[in-house]
Amino acid sequence: MKGDYQDLVDEISALLGAPATLENRDFRLIAFGAHDSDDDLAMDPVRTRSILTRQSTAAVRSWFEGFGIARATGPVRIPAAPDAGVFRGRICLPVRHRGIVQGYVWLLDQEPGPDPGSLAAAMEVAQRIGLLLAEEARAGADLSREFLAVLTAGRGWQQDMAVAALRVALGPGGDGPHAAVCVSPWSGEAPASVPGAAAVCVVPWRGAGGQEPHPGGGGPAGHSLAVLIRLRGADPLAPALTAISRLMPHTTGGPAGATAGAGTRSTPAPAPQKAAAPGAATGVTAGVSDPVRALTGLPAAWQQATGAARAAAAGPRLGPVAQWSAIGPYRMLASVADEALDDPVARTLLGPAHPELARTAEVFLDCAGQAGRAAAALGIHRQTLYYRLSRVEQLTGLDLDEGEDRLLLHMALKAARLHG
Repeated sequence: MKGDYQDLVDEISALLGAPATLENRDFRLIAFGAHDSDDDLAMDPVRTRSILTRQSTAAVRSWFEGFGIARATGPVRIPAAPDAGVFRGRICLPVRHRGIVQGYVWLLDQEPGPDPGSLAAAMEVAQRIGLLLAEEARAGADLSREFLAVLTAGRGWQQDMAVAALRVALGPGGDGPHAAVCVSPWSGEAPASVPGAAAVCVVPWRGAGGQEPHPGGGGPAGHSLAVLIRLRGADPLAPALTAISRLMPHTTGGPAGATAGAGTRSTPAPAPQKAAAPGAATGVTAGVSDPVRALTGLPAAWQQATGAARAAAAGPRLGPVAQWSAIGPYRMLASVADEALDDPVARTLLGPAHPELARTAEVFLDCAGQAGRAAAALGIHRQTLYYRLSRVEQLTGLDLDEGEDRLLLHMALKAARLHG
């Protein structure tokens, strides 16, 4: 649909006599009109960066949303802010479909500016853009069957056939770079629209033996939301992180890296708070895979995404959103087994009677065996630490002065955390 968007943006530019840019509702650049003016103020730093990098800061988005563009049904005039690098004011045309904002068309404002009739005609074109954006979003949801088949097919010819069917359904962009996202646990249906998504579906979470644990290990049987994100631009995973920010049940502002068609101000307006995403539950974590160049790598990317989601649930410092590339030892542990590794040396320590000793051992090993750091992290006296470690050695039969014994215990503790 790229050509359709460009044609419509050019139509608006011709109607209003000013170059226009189109961004989706997450402020990511879709198309922009040609600029052949000698006006040096037209290509100010903010507009230049928006076109060249397709992204800007979260403050940009917050600043513009502060003018009510997400609620507006007609053109919104936004003044210049030279101190912030915005040398010319903007006109924002909200792009809506059935009352839901799908994106924004931005134009440089000028005196005397477009007449009401021209603006009304441009808004009619913006409505056509809104229909295209809404249809594209629905197309991603409509691919749920093909996407689910790829994620659940057995290896071999079944998986090959599922990948081929998804490639055909995605069309020309099917084998471009993508990332897999896992959000879990997830209840209910998949959302009707996920920004930047090529496909979404709800996947039963199955562990070894056909069981269905929560990725964090301790939850009830359930499901995960799978999202296939198209990647583009200098920061390839930015679309995936933006999509997750819309799905996670939290109330923070939008993530850094959103694109904008105009400037920032020195004190940005506070970002609007978000309600919990429909279908999301409390205690939700999310994982993002590494980029894959071909759909044949999608099953492996899904394993990475689910492993990262489990790691985010296991290690609070990683979550609630974790990228596969950043979860450290959990990458290996998530790849080794779908369920907890029941090593006999750690079985008693990991029982319900010794949670404090298990935590002490884990913190001590996380601190590379440095007693001072571990005692400080636990908030206990060093002698208390030594006593607890001696009890750990008694329960496990391990010698914590030996590197291999430390490695075995550390792996057992991290695996237990990973699987709840």
